[in-house]
Amino acid sequence: MSKKKDIELEHKPKSAWEVYSSKKHVAAMDKLADRYIDFLSRCKTERLVMDYVRERAEAAGFSEDFAKSAVVRIQRGKAGFMARRGKRPLSEGFRLIGAHADCPRLDLKQNPLYEDTEICLAKTHYYGGIRKYQWLTSQLALHGVVVKKDGEVVRVAVGDDPADPVLTITDLLPHLAYKEVEKKVSAAFEAEKLNIVLGQSPLLGKKDDDGKGKVKDHILKLLNDRYGITESDFFSAELQIVPAGPARYVGLDSSLIGGYGHDDRSSVFCALEALLAEDKPEYTQIALFWDKEEIGSDGATGAKSLFFEYTLEDLIEAWEPDTKLSRVMLNGTALSADVAGAVDPDFKDVSEERNSAYLGYGPCFNKFTGHRGKVGANDAHPEFIGWLRRILDDAGIPWQMSELGKVDAGGGGTVAKFLAVYGMDIIDVGAPVLSMHSPFELTTKADMYATTLAFREFFKN
Repeated sequence: MSKKKDIELEHKPKSAWEVYSSKKHVAAMDKLADRYIDFLSRCKTERLVMDYVRERAEAAGFSEDFAKSAVVRIQRGKAGFMARRGKRPLSEGFRLIGAHADCPRLDLKQNPLYEDTEICLAKTHYYGGIRKYQWLTSQLALHGVVVKKDGEVVRVAVGDDPADPVLTITDLLPHLAYKEVEKKVSAAFEAEKLNIVLGQSPLLGKKDDDGKGKVKDHILKLLNDRYGITESDFFSAELQIVPAGPARYVGLDSSLIGGYGHDDRSSVFCALEALLAEDKPEYTQIALFWDKEEIGSDGATGAKSLFFEYTLEDLIEAWEPDTKLSRVMLNGTALSADVAGAVDPDFKDVSEERNSAYLGYGPCFNKFTGHRGKVGANDAHPEFIGWLRRILDDAGIPWQMSELGKVDAGGGGTVAKFLAVYGMDIIDVGAPVLSMHSPFELTTKADMYATTLAFREFFKN
């Protein structure tokens, strides 16, 4: 009589560090982490992310010609689509991973420059959910584009080259901040005071009515000398203030990666790595990268736009012209790749520990997002989750499942619901992150490695 296999009745999460402890995996993990740090350090804006995507795609043979079997399309420099034809026809569906390339930041206002107390500053409007105090007295960089009236596009980058100066925002000294410390955080840090210090030296040889040289004139001259722009060119500019400096390894064991933009450029990176690695798929593979997720996914490059739908129509016309778009969509399977909030040891009170993400335990699935009563959630179907459990467990990939904090503690949204409207199966998944939406977020090498392997498994199954 055959002996019955023992069944593990209790669920025990697996540490990604233990699963990938062999020399082979450690070496691969370290190489991936090095590439990721380079990516995160280079790609401070969504435009720079799309430049990176295009560069990697074209090097791998992807083409803008949709008659080819591997295609790429970039929308307005801020959203991207990549697809590789599978062995099965497109009408039988696809495997899609979607992520967003935008991150919380400070945007320069349309008319930003002014001078006060002989300091030239720039006005900002914050983008996405930030904690304003985290951006004060830190080293900042300026990135973006200025478009002149003749259509010339000028790239601007100040603060990340080691030869460049950095920018900053001042804060009140503690000796004079007695009233400030008694205020609520929401009142103590005003958005209109997130003003960027641009310089303090006047333009020599040019005097104002009071006999002083103007600092603003000096800054405008420096900008004109370096970029050929004038103050009116700011009206047609897209300029972002972001943390200066590269991403870095963190911890005495270099186990963590610290930097700006894990949310959600880590998912863009893992999806791209997975797509380029799995080059002989059964089903068509699609990687989709959006902008504007942090402010509601609106606009021509956000997930609410019809960019994906229009591009998929072009793909169907090129690959399988007699197929309905609705049939392809209904047979599609997708991952909404977005990071998860990890349990912070200093703020455990906002987490429900049995249903939370932890660093070092692999990618985290969120069956639903939304807030208080699952409002705004996709809420993935259990049949799809069961299939994902099987393929990841069969491949020996560690994973975990969570929700974002205690039920009444807050919440958040993702792009999942914007793809779910087409009838496809979709769930949120991504690496766990600490200090999310801050200028210096944290994730781990092990989680980045496990997430990339999970995405590869999804693409090839």
